[in-house]
Amino acid sequence: MPKGPFLPTEFTATKFSTAADKAEFGNHFLRFIESEWAQAHFTKDFYHRLSMCFGHIAHVDRPTFYETWFTSDQDRLCFLEKTLKWPCWGDPEYTFSDVERAIQQEVRKRNYLAHYQLRVVEAERAREMETLRRLEAKYRVPANRTNDAGAMTADLAIAEPAPVIERTQVQASLF
Repeated sequence: MPKGPFLPTEFTATKFSTAADKAEFGNHFLRFIESEWAQAHFTKDFYHRLSMCFGHIAHVDRPTFYETWFTSDQDRLCFLEKTLKWPCWGDPEYTFSDVERAIQQEVRKRNYLAHYQLRVVEAERAREMETLRRLEAKYRVPANRTNDAGAMTADLAIAEPAPVIERTQVQASLF
């Protein structure tokens, strides 16, 4: 019984991989996303196959590949964009192009791209709001600030004028 939407009957076996291998790779790919990209699901066999799909390269080793694509929502979004843009070259008798196309369809169906786009935008907004809060706390003096009793504090009621910087003329005239 498959652990995902892909069945071996949907794929063409290659010289080195059975249709069941292809279905298992596709299902593992989706489980990996559903696990929130858990490193425990990024097995050696999965890495080996994934590094040969969707135009990826091995990135030297498994930890580097994982670090490149799966350690932040921005990285994950880039991974999904690359996955969905890949044209799935090759004959299914020699490549995993049939599985790549099926994965692309399922990723679109499950709307992962929009989900991660929203996560990235929300994270950026949260960072910007925190920066705004920090800068306002540092530089902005609230208008009409009151003390605990509700009365305007004396130091805020009278705004101090900005210090005047006196400049000495270095040269009065050129002629």
